[in-house]
Amino acid sequence: MAIITLTTDFGEKDHFVGATKGAIYSELPDVRIVDISHSVSPFNILEAGYIILNAYNSFPKGTIHLVGIDSEINEENKHIALKLDDHYFICANNGIMSMICSEITPEKIVEINIHDKIQTSFPVLDVFVKVACHIARGGTLEVIGKTIPEIKPIKNVTPFVNDDKNQIIGNVIYVDHYGNVVTNIKRGFYETIQKGREFEISARNYKFKKIYRRYSDIVNFEIPEEKRHDEGRGMVLFNSGGFLEIAVYKSNSATVGSASTLMGLKLMDNVSVSFISEPILPIGFEDMVIE
Repeated sequence: MAIITLTTDFGEKDHFVGATKGAIYSELPDVRIVDISHSVSPFNILEAGYIILNAYNSFPKGTIHLVGIDSEINEENKHIALKLDDHYFICANNGIMSMICSEITPEKIVEINIHDKIQTSFPVLDVFVKVACHIARGGTLEVIGKTIPEIKPIKNVTPFVNDDKNQIIGNVIYVDHYGNVVTNIKRGFYETIQKGREFEISARNYKFKKIYRRYSDIVNFEIPEEKRHDEGRGMVLFNSGGFLEIAVYKSNSATVGSASTLMGLKLMDNVSVSFISEPILPIGFEDMVIE
């Protein structure tokens, strides 16, 4: 049984999600449809790319991923379908696949060319659904498009490293449900540049000297629970997707606050990592320093 996932910025208020699912079921009554997210910020390509990158590999090989973000077709925004890592992706060629394709080379990319048979202002419903159902029936990509060599790239996928290799400058690419701030600095990239050196992570006026393994590692469990004051403390770690993340322990924007609200961090803000030869803090100083 085929699996089709949906990732869009449609939200839950309007009819778009329901209509898309209905169109799929009308063509393939036995298909499985899985919602990855419909809460992507409107037209936010980086946010959508991050969500898809971290979700797709949990699905079985052969899964078809329909991505409806900024999908209106025009001269600069064509539609594509690609096979990558034995998964299929259908989306606009607006850079949304750059994050995945920077790590894994697509096996095949086609520019969808069935639009002459369809007049639509809702391409996810009228074009992407037809392509997804074609693939689910065993159809090939060549039938619905012409092969192209590469996808459209976008900026800020890869962090900047200075010539002396002693500083990484990344960007905030995602703010999660808890208000944690995710950067485009991945663990492997960071370790390649770090080479065991001491470091200082800077985001606005906040500086961090330690990267934790888990959120709860910030807690000293030798202190009685009633005497701890860990909620609301700032920290840095590599999250489950391997991205450098600035977080607040047990964050809640309505109570203790979050990394986004307390530190004023938003999408595309710079986060830098500076490397030095000697330790810059006394031993045991591990928490956030506010200047």
